[in-house]
Amino acid sequence: MLELLSEYPYLLAPLIFFARVTDVSLGTFRTIVIFRGYKLLAAFIGFFEIMIWLVAAGQVFTNLEQWSLALAYAGGFAVGNFVGMWIESRFAIGNELVRCISYNRDVLAEKIRKEGFKVVSFDGDMGEDKLVELLFIVEKRRNVPNLIRLIKELDDTAIYSVSDVKSIYEGPDLLPRRSFLSSTSMLFGKLR
Repeated sequence: MLELLSEYPYLLAPLIFFARVTDVSLGTFRTIVIFRGYKLLAAFIGFFEIMIWLVAAGQVFTNLEQWSLALAYAGGFAVGNFVGMWIESRFAIGNELVRCISYNRDVLAEKIRKEGFKVVSFDGDMGEDKLVELLFIVEKRRNVPNLIRLIKELDDTAIYSVSDVKSIYEGPDLLPRRSFLSSTSMLFGKLR
């Protein structure tokens, strides 16, 4: 490889650019995966991220007299951030909590349940005889746009907010779904 680069030095800048796009994309994706609680996946991604970075940075530091390599390095960093966020949005890893307030009491929750979503609902009072229905729905990120569309179709006056959920606790074990311990317990049977 190094012989090829010494024979064709103009290939070095594009290679550094694409190496940087790759390692920064992996780094951006890794950071988001860490935030969502996937520690083992983040460690795996981090290994490849740093290997690519070492090669790219090493070539720039070895050839400091070539300013085009520094530009390729910086350009790859900029593009890599965008590509990393785009990749993560395509994977849509994790869950989100949708909180909804409906002014049409006792209607929205049941209709959303009929569409297959799990809804926790209860009545609320906004004072002055304004009763509302409050809904909490934890859903996979990839399904949230469909859920929001459904809420808007069923009740165009509903107010909702969406926030990330790092961990979901379920069952008597209260181990977070997707944690290392819960993954291990699934592999080797329940820990009791």
